[in-house]
Amino acid sequence: MPGFELFGDKERKEVQDVLDSGVLMRYGFDGMRNGHWKAKELEAALAKRMQAQHVHLVSSGTAALTVALASAGIGAGDEVIMPTFTFVASFESILALGAVPVLVDIDDTLTLDPVAVEKAIGPKTKVIMPVHMCGSMANLKALKEICDKHGLLLLEDACQAIGGSYQGKPLGSYGNLGCFSFDYVKTITCGEGGAIITNNETYYENAHKYSDHGHDHIGNDRGAEQHPFLGYNFRISEMNAAVGLAQLSRLEEFLSIQKRNYTILREALAQIPEVIFRSVPEGGEENYSFLSFFLPTEELAQKAHKALGENGVDGCFYWYSNNWHYYKKWDHLTQLKSLGSLPQEVKNALPDYSKSDFSASDHWMGRTISCLIKLSWPEKEMEERALKMVSVVQDTLFN
Repeated sequence: MPGFELFGDKERKEVQDVLDSGVLMRYGFDGMRNGHWKAKELEAALAKRMQAQHVHLVSSGTAALTVALASAGIGAGDEVIMPTFTFVASFESILALGAVPVLVDIDDTLTLDPVAVEKAIGPKTKVIMPVHMCGSMANLKALKEICDKHGLLLLEDACQAIGGSYQGKPLGSYGNLGCFSFDYVKTITCGEGGAIITNNETYYENAHKYSDHGHDHIGNDRGAEQHPFLGYNFRISEMNAAVGLAQLSRLEEFLSIQKRNYTILREALAQIPEVIFRSVPEGGEENYSFLSFFLPTEELAQKAHKALGENGVDGCFYWYSNNWHYYKKWDHLTQLKSLGSLPQEVKNALPDYSKSDFSASDHWMGRTISCLIKLSWPEKEMEERALKMVSVVQDTLFN
C-alpha cells in the first residue's frame, strides 16, 4: 500500500485508451468510444473479484458510503452506529443525509466492539457500520447476528481493506452493502474513486440513479432518461476508472508483496515479549496493508513512535493523537462546525461527544502503533527496516 508506488505499463495503456477516444465521461457518447467503457469494465471485474452480484463505481470512498446509505433509504433522524476509530468520512457521509452518527467503542481488533454495539442500539437505529481499519476486519459474525436480531442493516466500510477476507468471503461482501475507496493512498488506486457492492438489486438500482442526479439510465438517449427521484453527482470519470481497471488486475501482486513485507516485520517484532499484535477475528485474513501492535502503556507508545521517526523509520502512525482518524481530534463533529446549519433534528439527536466517555477505546488506541506496509520496499530493505524497528522499540522499553 499504496498502489501508486507501482504504476506501470498497464495503467498507461488503459489511460491512453481513454485519451485516444476523447470520452472522459462514463455515460453517453457511444459512437466516439471505440468500444471503450472503462467504468463498466471495472464494475464487472470488481463484481467477479468481490463475489458480488452488483457493483457501482462512484467518485470517492466518501461518496460510496453516502450513496450506499441513501440507496438503503437512510435519511433524516435515522441512527447509524460507527466506531470511534475511523476516517472522518464515516460521520460526514451520515450527516450529509441528515442521519445521526452514533459513536461506539472499539476493542482489541481496533474495530467495533460487538458488546458496545448492542448496548448502543435504540429505536432509531437502522445501520451498523463496521470500518475495517488498517487492513483488518471487525467481528462480522457477531455483528451480523446483532443485525439479524434487531432487523438492522450491516454496511461494511472496507475502504482500507480491499483484498482481505472473512470466513472465505471478500471483505465488503459479508454485509448487506460494502464500500471501497480507491483514492491515491489506497492499496489500489484510481487517483480518486470508490465503489459500492451489494447482492440487493433494489440497493443497486437506487445507487446508480442517486449518484447521477437521479437518472434511470434506461435507453441510449441521455436526454430522454427519466428521474424517478432526486440525486446528486457522485460520478466517476473514465480516466479514473481506467487507472483502477489496471490496478485491480494487479491486486494479487500487491497483496503478495504486502504479505511478504508484513510478515518480515511482524516476525521481527514478535521477538519482543512486550509487543502484542491486534486481534484478527477467527476466520479472517488481513490485506496486510498495515501492521498494528500494542505497547504496554500509552507513555511507551508515544515515546516509541517519536523515537521511530527520529531514527528515520517513516510510515508509523500513532492514531491516538491523529487529526483524521480518532474521535479525540474531531473538533468539527464535537463542536458541530459547519458552513451551514445542521438540521435541528440532528443537533437534538447528537450526543455531546465533547463529554462522551470512550475510555475503552482510549485503552487500545493510546497503546497502538500502526506501520504502513509499502509496496516499493525490496525484501532486503524490509529486513533492515525490521531490525531497526526492533532496536528502537527495545531501547524505548528498556532504557
